[in-house]
Amino acid sequence: MKSPKGLRNSIAGISLLFVAQCGHNGTVSDPTSPGNNQGIVTTQEGSVTVQSYAGGRDSLPAVSFADLAALAKGNTDFACDIYRKFSDANSGNTFISPYSMSLALAMTWAGARGQTESQMASTLHFTLDQSRLHPAFDALDLSLKSRAAKDGFDLNIVNQLWGEKTFHFLPDFLKTESVSYGASLRLLDFLNNPDASRVTINSWVSDRTQSRIQDLIPQGAITAGTVLVLTNAIYFNAQWADTFRKEDSYSQAFYGESDSVAAVFMHREGTCKYDSGADCSALEMQYKGSEISMLIILPNPGKMAAVESALSSDFLSALEGALQSRAVWVGIPKFKFGTASISLKNMLSALGMAVAFSDTADFSGIDGFRDLFIQDAIHKAFVSVDERGTEAAAATAVMVGTSSLAFPPPVPFTANRPFIFLIKDNATGTVVFMGKIVSPVVEG
Repeated sequence: MKSPKGLRNSIAGISLLFVAQCGHNGTVSDPTSPGNNQGIVTTQEGSVTVQSYAGGRDSLPAVSFADLAALAKGNTDFACDIYRKFSDANSGNTFISPYSMSLALAMTWAGARGQTESQMASTLHFTLDQSRLHPAFDALDLSLKSRAAKDGFDLNIVNQLWGEKTFHFLPDFLKTESVSYGASLRLLDFLNNPDASRVTINSWVSDRTQSRIQDLIPQGAITAGTVLVLTNAIYFNAQWADTFRKEDSYSQAFYGESDSVAAVFMHREGTCKYDSGADCSALEMQYKGSEISMLIILPNPGKMAAVESALSSDFLSALEGALQSRAVWVGIPKFKFGTASISLKNMLSALGMAVAFSDTADFSGIDGFRDLFIQDAIHKAFVSVDERGTEAAAATAVMVGTSSLAFPPPVPFTANRPFIFLIKDNATGTVVFMGKIVSPVVEG
């Protein structure tokens, strides 16, 4: 059982979720109070209240090449770890965005402290401390976006926080989210309208992914106990540097482990980076602009398990280092599919961050109390590969909430018999009016 000072939040991608209800010790805090600002400004977007850091996002973060390299290596190692978990849990097609998950979880990690912080860092392969990791994510994100703008492919990466409107979040936490992730806090009514809030968040994700990711958060995932939802959404659309001709696409057999199916394969001859080894062959195909590429790893018969087991940043680095440009006759199947919304809770717990999902979690960096924990983290993805190029989208949501045991059930109170009432000044205790109702008549 969790004490009122003992719950915490964590996680995230294409989207993350957080949840909030009442203030601590039974009080309702006012997140828009001037005394809470400390650089946090409150604005209105229609009927929605938005909070963000007055300075906005840091568009020129001072980050060393070494820090960027450490972040990229850690993200790749986490990508390989979480891919194996998905592959183990699913015998069919698999597609995820580890970068979306890393982003969402990094945003959550900003509020983690103590053992929760260290477990998350180990699981996510974060080797930089808080003061260096968040600016590094900022620099990496800005770099990806700048290359997309220069080379004419679509890459939209967006983050957003959604908070219970009566909950108070620490200004330093909101500042980190604004400065390094460009994420403002939009206040919703999780307490009274959790499902309407879910629909609002799902609509935002759909809009940011060209409608490819819909209904990310399933019904019932947001409750009256939710205080914060942290979301990430990614949309990618790029043309091959050398497109395939449709007249060179035709049906042929695709061989599975025990049978074969007919599939439409695209074909072309061209110069690609290629290598073949004892366990697998590898091919790298460039997208237009040559800033982004697709790396295909083709295990030799019976070697899939060995290759999956070996996956790591070092393995991929060695593999890419062995690739050499040569003429290749390429044949790859067209494919297009989306995944269902998948919970990451058990996978992330198994990878080493179980405490973040428990009642001993420490996310005091979010609200100043140890009363939050990660309720769940959800991921959903879509991919389409054809003769023109690739379209892909993903979202991650991390849901953070308070322990249901931290708040007692409501006490019934029905004034259905004579009662006394007072009208008083709260600051001084002065009773301005006082009376008694014996019969609640309505006159005039």
